Amino acid sequence: METVEMNSVSLKRPHSEDDVTNADEIKRQKISEKSETGNDSGQSVETVTGQPDKSLLEDTKNEIIPNEESEEQEDEELEDSDEDGDPESFADMMKHGLTESDVGITKFVSSHKGFSGILKERYSDFVVHEIGKDGRVSHLDDFSVPVDDEVNFEDPSEETFTVLSDEDKQRLEELQLLKNKETSVAIEVIEDTKEKRTVIHQAVKSLFPGLETKTEDRDGKKYIIAYHAAGKKALANPRKHSWPKSRGSYCHFVLYKENKDTMDAINVLSKFLRVKPNIFSYMGTKDKRAITVQEIAVLSWNPIFFLTEHSEQLQRRLTTVFAHLITAQRLAHLNKCLMNFKLGNFSYKNHPLKLGELQGNHFTVVLRNITGTDDQIEQAMHSLREIGFINYYGMQRFGTTAVPTYQIGRAILQNNWNEVMDLILKPRPGAEKGYLVKCREEWAKTKDPAAALKKLPVKRCVEGQLLRGLLKYGMKNIISAFGIIPRNNRLMYIHSYQSYVWNNMVSKRIEEYGLRAVPGDLTLKGATAVHIEEEDVDNYTIHDVVMPLPGFDVIYPKHKIGEAYKEMLVADNLDINNMRHKIRDYSLSGAYRKIIIRPQNVNWEVVAYDDPRIPLFTTDLDKLEGKPLPVLPTDGKFRALKMEFSLPPSTYATMAIREVLKMDTSIKNQTQLNTTWLR
Repeated sequence: METVEMNSVSLKRPHSEDDVTNADEIKRQKISEKSETGNDSGQSVETVTGQPDKSLLEDTKNEIIPNEESEEQEDEELEDSDEDGDPESFADMMKHGLTESDVGITKFVSSHKGFSGILKERYSDFVVHEIGKDGRVSHLDDFSVPVDDEVNFEDPSEETFTVLSDEDKQRLEELQLLKNKETSVAIEVIEDTKEKRTVIHQAVKSLFPGLETKTEDRDGKKYIIAYHAAGKKALANPRKHSWPKSRGSYCHFVLYKENKDTMDAINVLSKFLRVKPNIFSYMGTKDKRAITVQEIAVLSWNPIFFLTEHSEQLQRRLTTVFAHLITAQRLAHLNKCLMNFKLGNFSYKNHPLKLGELQGNHFTVVLRNITGTDDQIEQAMHSLREIGFINYYGMQRFGTTAVPTYQIGRAILQNNWNEVMDLILKPRPGAEKGYLVKCREEWAKTKDPAAALKKLPVKRCVEGQLLRGLLKYGMKNIISAFGIIPRNNRLMYIHSYQSYVWNNMVSKRIEEYGLRAVPGDLTLKGATAVHIEEEDVDNYTIHDVVMPLPGFDVIYPKHKIGEAYKEMLVADNLDINNMRHKIRDYSLSGAYRKIIIRPQNVNWEVVAYDDPRIPLFTTDLDKLEGKPLPVLPTDGKFRALKMEFSLPPSTYATMAIREVLKMDTSIKNQTQLNTTWLR
């Protein structure tokens, strides 16, 4: 096997999903480069399968920045309304962006000649199904709601949430939490029918567990009387009064989404259900520009309460839990009003999901308008299946602007906090939203956090968070100011630097020793890295070799590449033998990563088509809705390569596609090609 340098590229053309010729929509198309959690570390679905560095993501759910709802809505409107400008101007700005060679991505493992193809002409050309820890591939194939053994428990109907007035709900909440001396609450039945009384009974019992109801006549009027059936005992064990014993405390479901990232979807669900996003759990986040299918779990019920005191904090906690029982029926009802995503395959379990528990993702990808011959395609796909691809960290790991995230990470590790502040806030060439440009200009002119913050209507971005920190702690305490940024976002920078080093070292390793194991390489014995010795080298292949991400708890190769690590860090004013930081969060323990990944379940076919707007395969939702398979011509004007493969966690799908096409996947390169095509 031989390695080759990058020598050809492919054409990538973004189009509207509904009208590929619509110029306004083309203007709005940008290559998605990040996930909503603020992580450039390889969890986006268009580039990575699963969840990369758990430390980067583990606090995502708990690090939600408090904002008023109106501010969140304003931020979203501003972000959605910002125009990208015409394709030519965007391409011109992206001249300042990164290319693959800037981040160490320079080698290929296959020897076939590259050919061009269009990746993600439609977002539906990129489909991802999550693979759970049991090896099961997630599919949306059932909208039904589980039937409980306990038939006396009913999920709340839609009318349940509207039949009670705000005043009634306030009084019932105070009764439920024993916040006043009332022993009951009377609700007058305005429209006295049996059906109306039934709905009120159900509403009280569903929304305020622990309360019982009865009907009474008072002065010729009907009243629903709510009361505590068991006094304080009802609060001590509310599950007994509200939740079937056979149900687990978590409702698991499959989330099918189109052109929406995972956190966006969870935030929408949270608003509809009136709960906090951190009661949802998942095994990995998926990026926006794709169709993705993954499992989500939501805390439906928390049965453990120890009411030793009636503090205000405890009452708020109880109010939240009492008011928001999340059942499969409530979730299924949302399918009537959700845009671009659906929920299904509901079940109740006794555990949440954890980041990193997945085995990987299964990808279905269409590369349209390919130019390769049948022989080229066969050679490329056989190589992908038999040899694999270099396990580089993809481009979105490093940011999309003229200031790469790894530079900020390097400054953090150098303990150079003025440099960190400057890199994040200084003016930079390239594609950015207008308000960010104004904010940076104000900062460069005044170095006044308050003045710069006034130019920034979207406060949730990293720049806004840092400016708020500087306003709070002052310019002489940058460390504390930087600490206001959520932990996963801060760690993103130093993990980006680790990835930058790893990419460069792997390219050097392949250039120096090719695609074979050599003495001094590293391999894993269980979770422990060991050196490959001369007498054992024939027992290993390139697929056994791992390379370290720099840190205080890893060992390095014994050959030339071990010295190359030291030289690279010395050039960056870092000591490879002292990767502990004064601030514990920024101490790097390091990790090991395979240098070659061989995809599993690789299949492909070449199909002909005439209309670039028609889908070339059916999705889970298409099958549920009974849509027929697309009818394709036998001799169409265009050819497309349909490919399927499975990848383990922390592996970038675009790096696999790069190996097939021999293309530069950077936004800088792709945008310039796009502009040429658009002209």
